[in-house]
Amino acid sequence: QVELVESGGGLVQSGGSLRLSCAASGRTFGNYAMGWFRQAPGKERESVAAISRSGGRAYYVDSVRGRFTISRDNEKNTVYLQMNSLKPEDTAVYYCARGPPYINRIPITSDFDSWGQGTQVTVSS
Repeated sequence: QVELVESGGGLVQSGGSLRLSCAASGRTFGNYAMGWFRQAPGKERESVAAISRSGGRAYYVDSVRGRFTISRDNEKNTVYLQMNSLKPEDTAVYYCARGPPYINRIPITSDFDSWGQGTQVTVSS
């Protein structure tokens, strides 16, 4: 198992930006794809984005494509989610998670095993 700790959430106005970070423990960070997910009150957890273990490939759900960017720094054991042009509907708890060694599609929850505790993102209108 790996420990994942998210940070960077907060309150922002519509149209604003936030950068989430997720720091991972251990020495195997670069061996796995990583993903970001979110869960709004009363809704199921949904996929946001995923990135391959090298960082060379990224996948986004339609609702965030063009506004969010996922990236990673394997030297720092950290994955990021840059969120621009935020909308009130982006309000949710955001989670990072460790995926399989190889990924070639938009992430699905069942492919990911270790999860962080989440960080709240609130976008006001």
